[in-house]
Amino acid sequence: MRNTPYYPVCLDIKNRPCLVVGGGDVGTRKVTGLLEAGARVTVVGPELSPVLRTLAKDRIEWRRKKYHSADLDGMFLVFGATNDEALNQRIHADATGRNMLCNIADRPEVCNFILPSVVRRGDLIIAVSTSGKSPALAKKLRKDLENRFGEEYAVFLQMMGAVREQLFIREQEPEIRKRMFEALIEKGLPELLRQGDYPGADRILTQVLGPDFQLERLLKVHQGS
Repeated sequence: MRNTPYYPVCLDIKNRPCLVVGGGDVGTRKVTGLLEAGARVTVVGPELSPVLRTLAKDRIEWRRKKYHSADLDGMFLVFGATNDEALNQRIHADATGRNMLCNIADRPEVCNFILPSVVRRGDLIIAVSTSGKSPALAKKLRKDLENRFGEEYAVFLQMMGAVREQLFIREQEPEIRKRMFEALIEKGLPELLRQGDYPGADRILTQVLGPDFQLERLLKVHQGS
């Protein structure tokens, strides 16, 4: 039983080699998440799900064989996603011996990292974890958050990123920038975006930042950066 808290962290795995052992439904979910984050994925296993067979044509490497310790060579992290308990334990032991990040599906006690339940809205990432105690509760909370935070937050963060870039270019004082960012949030910009009230959003941008800041222009700046 784990009695120390997890240290929450977001990993940059773009172009990093990651291994998934097992090509079934669980392995498919792990592979999908890794690809979304830009990882280079290798799957080891005699068989693959239909989804993974399609991905194996051009997006993942498939080693059609049984797992061997050497499969960990050069990998950044590994997922054990098989229904063979002895094999999962072996993967865990091999990874531990190499000081690798390792996750064994549905066995938090033999993982050195676990995956939270995640809500994504563009650059907004909201992660919910029960430290492996109740995945069902994490799923329920994720659904609640999905209803609370809509796609307007993706647009809002695109806009805020562009605002941040423009203010840095203008060499605004950090304290002034901070007050401006807080004002944009406090004046309800995300809610205006949810309602599709873009003229209202422009009025707030002009009021807080000046006439050069308009939503459409800021989003074009962001897309071009």
